[in-house]
Amino acid sequence: MRPDPQTLVPILEDWLSTGQIAAAAWSTLIEGELADGRRAQAWGIGPDNVVDQVQARLAWLPALAQLHPGLPLPAAPLSTYLPLAWQLWLPLALHLKQLRDRQPHPLIQGILAGQGTGKTTLAAILRQLLGAQGYGTATLSLDDLYQPWGVRRQLQRNDPRLRWRGPPGTHDIPLGLATLAQVRQATPGSVINLPRFDKSLHDGEGDRTSPEPVQAIDILLFEGWFVGLHPLSPEALEAGLGEGRTAEADRQFARHSNQALAAYLPLWQSLDRLLLILPQDYRWSQGWRQQAERALQAQGKAGMDQARVADFVAYFWRALPPPLFIPPLTQPGSGVDLVIEVDGERRPQAIYQPGEGRDGCAQQPLEWRS
Repeated sequence: MRPDPQTLVPILEDWLSTGQIAAAAWSTLIEGELADGRRAQAWGIGPDNVVDQVQARLAWLPALAQLHPGLPLPAAPLSTYLPLAWQLWLPLALHLKQLRDRQPHPLIQGILAGQGTGKTTLAAILRQLLGAQGYGTATLSLDDLYQPWGVRRQLQRNDPRLRWRGPPGTHDIPLGLATLAQVRQATPGSVINLPRFDKSLHDGEGDRTSPEPVQAIDILLFEGWFVGLHPLSPEALEAGLGEGRTAEADRQFARHSNQALAAYLPLWQSLDRLLLILPQDYRWSQGWRQQAERALQAQGKAGMDQARVADFVAYFWRALPPPLFIPPLTQPGSGVDLVIEVDGERRPQAIYQPGEGRDGCAQQPLEWRS
């Protein structure tokens, strides 16, 4: 039986305050890691190493407590985040550390997740947590590889469907390939200039800004809303779009985006690993993006109104419909190494390797609504 995540809070708080754990609490931690077989397999945990894995996680917990005030999270006591830290942040950081230790070159970890799922926040937390353990960690977003503003303006004139940045075809793939190659070939202490993009420039259309010099990269977290996606066969795409269920203009846009994905495959081949953050309902991205825009406005920053956000999110769905492109990633051989299934509060409900999902049941296809 899987323990209630809230039972972890007093155990971990006692550890942070005393450095000790009672025998019963220790058993709770051990049993909790072995109770979910698929999650244990995903983290590489078994009866023979569970003690070492739990001890390693506990050893990293004080660093997380020190970092907590500066993490990009809503203000709340550390206890609020302890279950999420124990179940996701700490084991994932340790997993990345162990992967990096096994290879002679920096680890390039891809993170695929839709808008509002928390991929950027997760990458920032991992960067700080791994950095506190001596692993130089940097983040790169697919957004950082956008074509310059002038080039995208020309793309819009040539194809009005590219009215917003984001779909396949709006990125500088050679820049991405060169950047990942520099990371992979980096020697200890070498400096790499990571591309950066400022979304606030040109009245929100965004443009490139000065690259960020980063030294001694051990782990690069490369995140984006379609990082790792492969094009579908024309037959699979047409069957999924369905005559009469989707407007012809939207079908044409999806066809164009699907074809453009082929040019990104060399970029995905430069990844060492790929992680998928999978909402149980992809439509939650609408509400999550609305929350993000309200938070920006509360800080006095410019943000989109509700109608514009709805149109913006739906625009991405029309380019690469999630019900068509995401379910294949949960199957073996998809290129995804780890799936983190989240609920409407972005809390992990299942963590597993592609194949079978929660409770041993095959993943169900997402419902498509145009």
